[in-house]
Amino acid sequence: MASLPLKKNYRCVPSLQQFYSGGPFVVSSDGSFIACKCGDSIKIVDTSNASIRSTIEGDSEDVTALALSPDDKLLFSSGHSRQIRIWDLATFKCVRSWKGHDGPVMGMACHPSGGLLATAGADRKVLVWDVDGSFCTHYFKGHKGVVSSVLFHPDPTKSLLFSASDDTTVHVWDLLAKKCVATLNGHHSTVTSMALSEDGTTLLTAGRDKVVILWNLRDFSCMKTVTTYEVLEAVCAIHSGPLLSSCLSSCKQKSGKKTGLPAICFITVGERGVVRIWNSEGAVCLFEQKSSDVTPSSDGDESKRGFTAAVMLPSDKGLLCVTADQEFLLYSPVMVPEGTLEFVLSKRLVGYNDEIVDMKFLGDEEQFLAVATNIEQVRVYDVASMSCSYVLAGHTGIVLCLDTCVSSCGRTLIVTGSKDNTVRLWESESRCCLGLGIGHMGSIGAIAFSKKHKDFFVSGSSDRTLKVWTLDGLPDNGEQPINLKAKAGVAAHDKDINSVAVAPNDSLVCSGSQDRTACVWRLPDLVPVVVLKGHKRGVWSVEFSPVDQCVITASGDKTIKIWAISDGSCLKTFEGHTTSVLRASFLTRGTQFVSCGADGLLKLWMVKTEECIATYDQHENKVYALAVGKNTEMLATGSSDAVINLWYDCTASDKEEAFRREEEGVLKNQELENAVLDADFTKAIQVAFELRRPHKLYECFSQVWRKRKNEKQIEKSLQTLGKEELKLLFEYVREWNTKPKLCHVAHFVLSKVFSILNPIEITEIKGIDEVLEGLLSYSQRHFSRMDRHVTSTFLVNYTLTGMSVIEPETDTRVMDDKSLMHSVGDDENGTLIQELEDEEQKQTSQGLKEKAVSKKRKSKKSKDGVNKKVKGSSL
Repeated sequence: MASLPLKKNYRCVPSLQQFYSGGPFVVSSDGSFIACKCGDSIKIVDTSNASIRSTIEGDSEDVTALALSPDDKLLFSSGHSRQIRIWDLATFKCVRSWKGHDGPVMGMACHPSGGLLATAGADRKVLVWDVDGSFCTHYFKGHKGVVSSVLFHPDPTKSLLFSASDDTTVHVWDLLAKKCVATLNGHHSTVTSMALSEDGTTLLTAGRDKVVILWNLRDFSCMKTVTTYEVLEAVCAIHSGPLLSSCLSSCKQKSGKKTGLPAICFITVGERGVVRIWNSEGAVCLFEQKSSDVTPSSDGDESKRGFTAAVMLPSDKGLLCVTADQEFLLYSPVMVPEGTLEFVLSKRLVGYNDEIVDMKFLGDEEQFLAVATNIEQVRVYDVASMSCSYVLAGHTGIVLCLDTCVSSCGRTLIVTGSKDNTVRLWESESRCCLGLGIGHMGSIGAIAFSKKHKDFFVSGSSDRTLKVWTLDGLPDNGEQPINLKAKAGVAAHDKDINSVAVAPNDSLVCSGSQDRTACVWRLPDLVPVVVLKGHKRGVWSVEFSPVDQCVITASGDKTIKIWAISDGSCLKTFEGHTTSVLRASFLTRGTQFVSCGADGLLKLWMVKTEECIATYDQHENKVYALAVGKNTEMLATGSSDAVINLWYDCTASDKEEAFRREEEGVLKNQELENAVLDADFTKAIQVAFELRRPHKLYECFSQVWRKRKNEKQIEKSLQTLGKEELKLLFEYVREWNTKPKLCHVAHFVLSKVFSILNPIEITEIKGIDEVLEGLLSYSQRHFSRMDRHVTSTFLVNYTLTGMSVIEPETDTRVMDDKSLMHSVGDDENGTLIQELEDEEQKQTSQGLKEKAVSKKRKSKKSKDGVNKKVKGSSL
C-alpha cells in the first residue's frame, strides 16, 4: 500500500461563531443580511451561510435598539448609554452620534424617505430626529409606560407615526401638526407588535392579551378583534406576491366565511412556536403548522419556548422568525399538491451555541457535522453553508458525547450519551430516535461505534462502568424507539470514564478515566487485557492506531503518550501543550496526529521524530471537541467559546504556491538585474520593492547618488509608491541611517522623498511616527559628527596659514571681491583705482614675504640656540 503524503499545514476557516445573544435585530430590505446584537457589539451576518461579514464595536453597554435606512446604507443603534449612533455600512464607521433620551432607547424606526429617525425610550418619550442634522424635530409625550416600539406610515405622503407602550395603548402622532391625533385603547396587556396593511388604511396590533386588533386609520376605530388563544410576540401583514397570493386565494375559498370588510391576511407567532396565517374576513385561521420547529427546553421555563419576533421578507422569500434560544428560522412558502399553503423550514441560523462539547462528521461524504453543545439537543449542520439542517431532540439532560457511523445496510446512524443517564440511537435520514438504552447509573461521558462491522457501540459513564450495546433488531421506521440491550458490562475504573475507543478490527476497546489510567479490554465480553499507567492526571482521550498495535492517550498532565498494547509500555511521550490536553487523533495512517487542549491550541505532530510541526491558535478558550474526516483532509474543532472552526489540508496547495513563487522570484530577479545593467532605475526600484530586496534597493540609490545622474528616474519611481511601500522605504532608510557608511545614501533618498511628497501626506502614513523618531535620533548623531569634523578643520587651516603653506582665505576673498568690483566698475577714475589697488596689493605681498623671511631667520636662530645648549650639556 502506497504511503500517504504527510500533512504539513492546515488552513482554518472560521465556520460558526456567536453572532446573536438575543434582543434587537434588523433585516436588510433584500433579506441578504441581518444586523443583530451580540453583547455590546453589532454583528452583520450573511443570511445565506451565517458567516459574519463585519463586527461593529460599540461602547461597553448593551445594544437595545437597531434600525436600517431604506437603502441599507446606514445603520442606527442605541444602548443603555443612551447614545444614538449612525454607522456607515460601507466603511463600518460611526459618522454621527448624540444623546436625547433620559433613559435607554427601546425602539427605532427610519422614515421611508430616510431623512427622519424616530426613537422610543424608557423615559416614556417619542422623539423624531433629522438624520443629516442630528437635531430633534418632534418631541412627543403622552405614554404612561415604557415605549417599546415605533412605526412610520410606509406612505411618505402620510405624516403619521405610531408608538406602542407597556401601558397597553397605541398613540398615533401627526408629524405636520406635531400632536397626538388618536389614542388606540383596546388591548389589556402590553402591545408587542404593530403592522400596516398593504393599502396603508389598516393598522394591526398584537399583544400579550392573545388578540390581534385591526384599526381603521380613516377614523381610528376598531374594525375587528381576532382572538388567537396564544400570547403573541409578532404580527406581520401579508402583502401581495405571486406565490402567496395564489396560495391564499385558494385558502380563502376553502374557508367560506365572508363579511363586508376588506379581507386582510396576516401572520402571528408567539409562545407556542408555530406559524399561523389568519384571514380577517371571518377571523379564521387559514394555516397552522402541525408541529413546532423550536427546540423544546427540559427545564420547563416558558420564557425559553416559542418565537420572540418575526419579519416578512420581500419578494416571496419567506418569513424570518426568531426563537428565544437565539435561533433564526427561515420559512419558505410552498404550495402542496392539495392546494393548500405550507411554510417549510428552509434554513436555521444558530446565533449562540454555548460550549461545544463534542462533534463528529456525518455521512459517507461527510457533508454534515453533528454537534453536541451545552443543551439537551444535537444540532446537525450542513458543512457547506453551516446552517443548522435539523435538530435531534429527545434527551432530558445535556448531551455530553456522540458518535456517528454508516451501518452495513447503508443507514446513517448517530448515537448520543447524556446527563439523563441514557443513550439514544438516531437515524439521520428520518431524523427520529430508533432506540433508547437505559442501564447506566450516572452521566454518560463517552461513547463509540464499532469500526468494522458497525453492529454495536460502547458507552462509558460516571458510574465507572463500560457497557456494550447491540444494534440487532432495529426497526425500519422510528415511530416508537425500541429498548436497546446491553450484551456486556464491567466496572472498569475507580473514577469517571472520560473516553472510549474501539479498535479498527472490533476486537478491543480502550477506556480512559479520571483515575489517571487507560485500560484495554477484549470484546465482546470486556475481558481486561492491559492497564496503561503513567499519566499524572486524568486521561481525557484515547484512540487506537489505524495500523499499529498501539494506543494514544491525552491527559490533564499536559502530555500525550503512545502505548504498546502487547505489554502496556509507554513508547513515546509528547510535550508541548501548556495546559491539559483534551483530545488527540491519529492522521496519515498513524504517522502523525493532532491534539487540542485547554490552552485553545491545535497542534500537528510527527510520531517518528516526536516533533510538533505546526501550532494553530484560533480559539480563545478550551477546545473540547475534535472531529477528523475519513481521509484526514478536513478537521473540525469546537471550544467553549461557542466557535466551530473547519480546517482543510493545504499541504499540496502550499507546495504549488511555493513553487509558483519561486518561479516568479527567479524571473523577477533576472528582470531586476537587467534593469540595473540598463540603468533603468525606475523599473529596478519597483522590482526591488516587489521582491523586498533592501540591499539591491540601496545599490540602485547609491549608484544614482555617486554619479549624480538619473535623478529624475528616482523621482519618478518614488512618485508611484503607495503608502505601504513608502512606509517600507522609510523603514529601509532608517536601517541604512544607523550605519555611518550608508547614511549619505539614506539622506539622499530622504531629500528626494521630502521634495516630492507633501508633509501632510507623509504624516498620514500609518505607523510613520515611530519610524521618523528612529530617523531623527541617528540623523542628529550624524550631523553632530559632521559639525565636529568641520570644527577640527578650522585648526588645520589656522596652522597651515600660520606656516605660510597656504595663503589666508580671508585676504583672497577680499582680493576677489575687489577685483570683481573693478571688473564691473565703469567710472572715469577706474584706471586710477586699479593702479592704487595694484600698488596696495604689491605692498601687502611684499610685507608677507618679509614676515615669512623674518620667521625663517628666527626659526634658524632658535635651532642654533638649541644646538648650542645641547653641545654645552654634552660637554
